[in-house]
Amino acid sequence: MANRAALITQADATRLFKAAKLAGYDRAKFVSYPDGRVEVQVETTRRGAQSGDDASEWDDVLS
Repeated sequence: MANRAALITQADATRLFKAAKLAGYDRAKFVSYPDGRVEVQVETTRRGAQSGDDASEWDDVLS
């Protein structure tokens, strides 16, 4: 298998994660496809909800 250049470099990945954090997102995930597309998914976690609470993030959406 021939060596080829990375589709996304480690420096680019670090920039993506830093930008997501500075934008206020709690989690970021990126997927790099062989055709060169890069998909970035970000989300925030619900603050104040305890793991033992019966509350769900869908409670706000459905009410």
